[in-house]
Amino acid sequence: MTTYLLVHGAWHSPECWERVVPLLTSAGHRVLTPSLTGYGDKAHLLSREVGLDTHVDDIVDLITADDLTEVVLVGHSYAGLVISSAANRVPDRIARLVYLDAMVPEDGESAADVMPVTQVLIDLAEKSESGWRVPLLPELPPPSGLFGVTDPADTAWLRSILSDHPVRCLRQPARLDNPAVRTIPRTHIHCVVGMPEGFTRRPVPEIQPNGTPAQVWELPTGHDCMITMPAELAALLLKLG
Repeated sequence: MTTYLLVHGAWHSPECWERVVPLLTSAGHRVLTPSLTGYGDKAHLLSREVGLDTHVDDIVDLITADDLTEVVLVGHSYAGLVISSAANRVPDRIARLVYLDAMVPEDGESAADVMPVTQVLIDLAEKSESGWRVPLLPELPPPSGLFGVTDPADTAWLRSILSDHPVRCLRQPARLDNPAVRTIPRTHIHCVVGMPEGFTRRPVPEIQPNGTPAQVWELPTGHDCMITMPAELAALLLKLG
């Protein structure tokens, strides 16, 4: 049995994984889909004080409280920063990092460093009435849609589980200063349809930090592949179990 810990990205909540979880559990694996502070069952905790460090604490606290080991730690989008810093703190408990259409930071980098267009969102939030709320990205014509979701019913459902993102999450740097974190195998899953203009993905180095060749898989769908291609995503994750 493999333990999969699926971490949702910015604006999202754990409900986004609901089509993937049964496919993994029916194969005999354990699946955890925690709420990051400010989302899901922790929505009432959303505030300007919530940052990347808060979300890293969420994941590390879960891993240590449940005494999880050999975890396949999956981070979607912004959560690439979260899983990187979490693994930096408990590398001995992580079997693999999976960057699911995610930001992949180096030590000391923030979201704006990894994806410069994020700075536009930071500036808009800081100039807004709240001074800290990063609003949802607008829905775009297909194939971009809303986070890559274009089906009207799915889009309406997705919109119901989304909420604002604290700007501090995009400002705080990720930490990868523990040499042990470099030994953890990595898998990169890229969604290759409908990336909005201005959003760019860093090339994955051919050799990963642990010295092994890069493992990069692609899904022919938009950003929220857990909604648009759950079976295909689950099949890829099961290869890692």
